[in-house]
Amino acid sequence: MFKGFYELTSGMLSQGRRLDVIANNMTNLATAGYKSERYQDSTFRQHMLYRVGNRDKSGPVELGEVSYALVPGQLYTDHGQGPIEDTGMPLDFAIEGAGFFAVETAEGVAYTRRGSFSLDDEGYLCLPGEGRVLDIAGEPLLLGTDKLRADGYGAVYTEAGGYLGQLGVYTFPDEAGMAQNDRGLFTGGGQAQAEAVPVHWQAQERSNVDLLQQMMDLLSSQRALQSAAQMSKMYDQLMTKASTELGRV
Repeated sequence: MFKGFYELTSGMLSQGRRLDVIANNMTNLATAGYKSERYQDSTFRQHMLYRVGNRDKSGPVELGEVSYALVPGQLYTDHGQGPIEDTGMPLDFAIEGAGFFAVETAEGVAYTRRGSFSLDDEGYLCLPGEGRVLDIAGEPLLLGTDKLRADGYGAVYTEAGGYLGQLGVYTFPDEAGMAQNDRGLFTGGGQAQAEAVPVHWQAQERSNVDLLQQMMDLLSSQRALQSAAQMSKMYDQLMTKASTELGRV
């Protein structure tokens, strides 16, 4: 009976964590370049069950595994392409395919798919609230004006055709190993300058969050959490009754 409390309590904690991830995904539904996350829990102290005879204990038959509790597992990020939409804004860019823009933040270089840029007070291309965008040489990209045009690979020119620089697009050998914060910025190692990656000008990549799937996951997790809570109340009532009435004549 006490084992059931471990299972139910860990199940409620796990569902609570899953609901937090779903809520964060839904909150960032309209965040440009955001990549949805998926929570995966794991089991604790798995044990193999065997069936044996009442007297003859030889020849046990394997039945399967059982675990005492669920424990926090891992967050998986879906790096799938989000829809690209035209915005008409001269400082909006969107990557098609693999790759990330690089941003020089206060904590160091971070990477993002969010291409809704602007100019800072000194004329550098920047991601508002985060830092300056880096070019293909890993240096802040100085534009000085938003009167510009760009080709299909992130090279930026003045309206008269003067070359201003090129957006750096970086790829990673293992995107699954990158960590995403709540602002949609990624950190990781092993980045390399990508070549010939299509970059759409005056466009943004929208979030790849599937709202319908998130709603289904939300309802499923809420129902599992409610069921575990109800079962916990039943366990508590049974234990109370057993402790107060067991042994009475």
